[in-house]
Amino acid sequence: MGDSLHDSDDNPRGLYFLVDLVNTVRDGGPATANALRAVVERHGGPPLALDETTARQFREAAVGLSRILDLHDEDQAAEAINALLDRYPARPRLVRLPGRPWSLHTRTPEHAHPAEWLLSTAALALALWLGERGRCAWGRCAAPGCDRYFIDAGRRAPQRFCSTRCGTRVRVATHRARQIR
Repeated sequence: MGDSLHDSDDNPRGLYFLVDLVNTVRDGGPATANALRAVVERHGGPPLALDETTARQFREAAVGLSRILDLHDEDQAAEAINALLDRYPARPRLVRLPGRPWSLHTRTPEHAHPAEWLLSTAALALALWLGERGRCAWGRCAAPGCDRYFIDAGRRAPQRFCSTRCGTRVRVATHRARQIR
C-alpha cells in the first residue's frame, strides 16, 4: 500500500478526507467501489484496487470511524483512537511530495487490505488532531436536517455547522422566526 493522504493548509492531518469518506458512506447514496476510490483519489490518497468485498470493508470501517467522530469526551475519544492504533498500527514516515514541504504520512505493509490502510491512517490523523487541539475538534452539523460530519479547524469558538451554507440557513431561519413573533 502506498503513502497516505497529503496534508495541506486547508486539510488538517488529512481529516477532511476522513469526514468526506464517512459522509459519503452515511449519505445513503451508492458508496460503490468506484465512489470510494474517487474519494480517496480526490484527497491525494494512493490508488486502491477496491472490489465489492474490499468496498464493503471500507464502508464498515467508515461506519466504525463515525462512532469516534460522534464522541465529544476527550478521554473516550483517546481510548477509542488508542484501540484503533493498537489494532492497526500506523507506520509514520516523513514524505516530501513534489513542490511541498516535508509532511507526516503513514505506510502500511504491502499485504494490508485497503480498510486496514484506512483505519491506520485515520487512527494516526485523529490522534494527532486530538493531541494538537486537546479536545474533540470534530462533530456533526447542528443544522436541522443535516447530520454531516466536519473537522473543526477554527481557532475560536467550537464549530457547530458542516458548512457556511448550513450555518447561514440556521441564522436566517432564526432571524425570520424572531420577525414573526
